[in-house]
Amino acid sequence: MNEADMRRSLPIGVFDSGLGGLTVAREIMRNLPMEKIVYFGDTARVPYGNKSPKTVQRYSRQIVRFLKTQEIKAIVVACNTASALALDEIREEAGGLPVIGVVEPGARAACEETKRGRIGVIATRATIASHVYSNAIHAIRPELSVIGKACPLFVPLVEEGWTHDKITDEIILRYLDEVLEYDIDALILGCTHYPLLRSEIRRLIGDEIRLVNPAYETANELKRLLRSEALENDSPRMPGEPYPYRFFVSDDAERFAGFANSVLPVDVKSARIVPIEEY
Repeated sequence: MNEADMRRSLPIGVFDSGLGGLTVAREIMRNLPMEKIVYFGDTARVPYGNKSPKTVQRYSRQIVRFLKTQEIKAIVVACNTASALALDEIREEAGGLPVIGVVEPGARAACEETKRGRIGVIATRATIASHVYSNAIHAIRPELSVIGKACPLFVPLVEEGWTHDKITDEIILRYLDEVLEYDIDALILGCTHYPLLRSEIRRLIGDEIRLVNPAYETANELKRLLRSEALENDSPRMPGEPYPYRFFVSDDAERFAGFANSVLPVDVKSARIVPIEEY
C-alpha cells in the first residue's frame, strides 16, 4: 500500500459533548460506508450548551489533541455548541487536518429549502445565544429572516428514551409555538440530539415545513471534502480487517454503548474511557 492509499485508509475523527453526535456518526456510516470512524463523546462534561465559550474552547482543544493520537485524516465537530463557539480554535489545534462543523452545512441546506424566506432554528441556549446559524445564513442570503428558539429539555428527553411520549409532545408544541407564529417554511434541528425527535416534530407541525437535519448535511459535506482532498477511502474492507469503528468517552461507557446501540446501524459492544483532562 502506497502513502496515498495509507492516508485514505485512515479514520475520520468525530466528536461531540456526549451522545448526540452519534446522529452525525450514523449519517457518515450510511453515506460513507467505507470510511473508518473514531468517535469521542465527552460524557463526563456534558452538556456544553450551558458552558462559557472559553470552557468549550478548552474542552474542544483537549479532544482534538486526543483524536490526533488516533492517526485520523479529518475531524468532524458533531456538536453544534462546539461548532458555534470553538471552530477557529479546533482548526488551529488540528494543525492542517481538514475540519468540518455541523453549522455551515445545515445553514446552507436551509437557504436552499426556504421559499418564503423565514427559517426557524431550534438548538441549545449557547448555540442560539451565539447567533451562529443566523450569521451563517445571512452570509449566504442576507435577506432571509431567522427565528431562533432554545429547547434545552429536548436533550434529556432523548437521553431518557422518551421520544414517543405525551410529555415530549407537549414540550415540543410549547417550544415551537412561538417559532411557528413567524410562518417559517424551514426548521433547522440545530442540536445533534434533535434528529432523534424528527418524526415527532414532523407529526406535530405538519409536512409544509422542511426539516433540515445538519447531521445528514454534514455527512454530505464530508463526502465532498474527502473527494476534493483525495482522501475518500475507496478500498472495501478486507476479511480479517479490524472493526472500522472505535468509540471513546470521558465517563459512563456502559450507558454510552447502550444509547449508541439504539441509534447506530452497527453493534457497539463497548467504549473506552479516556482521561481527557490529561490532553
